[in-house]
Amino acid sequence: MTVLNNTTLPHLPGNILVPAYDRSKVTPGIAHISVGNFHRAHQAVYMDRVLDRPGQAGWGLLGIGLMENPHEAEKAKDMAAQDCLYSLTECAPDAPNVVRVIGSITEYMYAPADRAATIARLADPAIRIVSMTVTEGGYYVDENGVFPVDHPLIAEDLKRAVPHTVFGLLTEALRRRRESGAGPFTILSCDNLPQNGHVARTAFLGWARARDAGLAQWIEENVTFPCTMVDRITPAVHPDDIRRLDAESGIDDRIPVFCEDFIQWVVEDKFCAGRPELDAVGVQFTDNVQPYEEVKLHMLNASHSLLGLSGVLSGYRVVSEIMEDLHEVTLVEQYLAFDAEPLLHAPPGMALTEYGRRLLHRFRNRAISDQLLRIASDSTSKLPMFIKSTAMGVIAHRRPVDRIAFVVACYAEYLRGHDDKGQAYAIVEPHLTDDDRVKAASPRLEDALDMSAFAGWELGDNPGFVQVYLSLRQSIRDNGTRATLATVVSKGK
Repeated sequence: MTVLNNTTLPHLPGNILVPAYDRSKVTPGIAHISVGNFHRAHQAVYMDRVLDRPGQAGWGLLGIGLMENPHEAEKAKDMAAQDCLYSLTECAPDAPNVVRVIGSITEYMYAPADRAATIARLADPAIRIVSMTVTEGGYYVDENGVFPVDHPLIAEDLKRAVPHTVFGLLTEALRRRRESGAGPFTILSCDNLPQNGHVARTAFLGWARARDAGLAQWIEENVTFPCTMVDRITPAVHPDDIRRLDAESGIDDRIPVFCEDFIQWVVEDKFCAGRPELDAVGVQFTDNVQPYEEVKLHMLNASHSLLGLSGVLSGYRVVSEIMEDLHEVTLVEQYLAFDAEPLLHAPPGMALTEYGRRLLHRFRNRAISDQLLRIASDSTSKLPMFIKSTAMGVIAHRRPVDRIAFVVACYAEYLRGHDDKGQAYAIVEPHLTDDDRVKAASPRLEDALDMSAFAGWELGDNPGFVQVYLSLRQSIRDNGTRATLATVVSKGK
């Protein structure tokens, strides 16, 4: 196998697509916080396309690892060893895989190793956009739109001379830029949040006001926070995947990524310091991202939550496997048609029924086989983003609540940590509180409706919903998830 770096790039197997631009002439104009698989399969791909256009060499990517853990530290070493290059395998459901090397990330910094240096780099006037994928729960803004400065992690960070959080790092960099006259940069959220730009603005201004009111005002007046909608199914990459991907490509790549062939990015055109020619490479710019994000969040992401939670409990572990279960497919079809779609307003030119059919086609892509445990992880943050508005709309319109109650019951049962077959699995719920765990484990099953994931849903105030929820949750325990699901979908509309 051929190792991957700048020197070997021209000598890779002929079937591998490689950057046509001269990477030595590329300089970062965008810093990206938290360089996970999704960023490397999505935003970095668009930037790879941009850099192939004339006059765009100043829009390379500076990757910044934020979390202090062994995995992120190892990723930084791998990025350095490979000159920030990595292979991306794009998998279509009905065509051969396409392998390309992505070259748009030209520098990488591991912030915990030297946060002061990271701040200094962000203060460089060449950086005109800072994008981020810090997960749905990484913004700390509560259901009332308040950034909790008294949260222990935030309060501790506010006391530090050199902050650790993304809010502190970027705010301190902006302070230096204001003092030096370098000007602001755009803060671009790429996370699955409704109105993610507004949420990011609330979080950063909340942190800044607690630190320096004058700086907060400058940020409010000068920094832009565009809303975005991002879409591409990108599974986690495990050691077996690395061996498989490398064997298929013939590249000795420590950090390969694979994803579906579908890709979409819709962005609000609000950039205070300029932007690359993303509109020339497939990015859709609009004055109103909200209809696009609502469709994606409440159809694709919500469907993933339904499949993830019920699938894990049923003993499934990958999406393509669960898509062979007629009841699971029917659950998604019914949820989309009868619960989500009637409450959505489609963007111009989009037919919701066709969008739903395409989702199911994408989910059946066996080459992807996204991990259900990954999809189910952090449901404490995901359910409010993906299910809440549909749930409240269904209840308000007095429609059947069975599918909503089923996913709520599945979430509570998922937190017990074992499936219907008795197999244990790891529960990855970083935003689950100790109080949540007590309520999830309570013998009074209705106590789970007061967990933080359901704050503001008012589920416990609806006797009809509570009755259906209790019946379904007890049925999952007595009869199993699959049998319970069969009764749910048998009711149809």
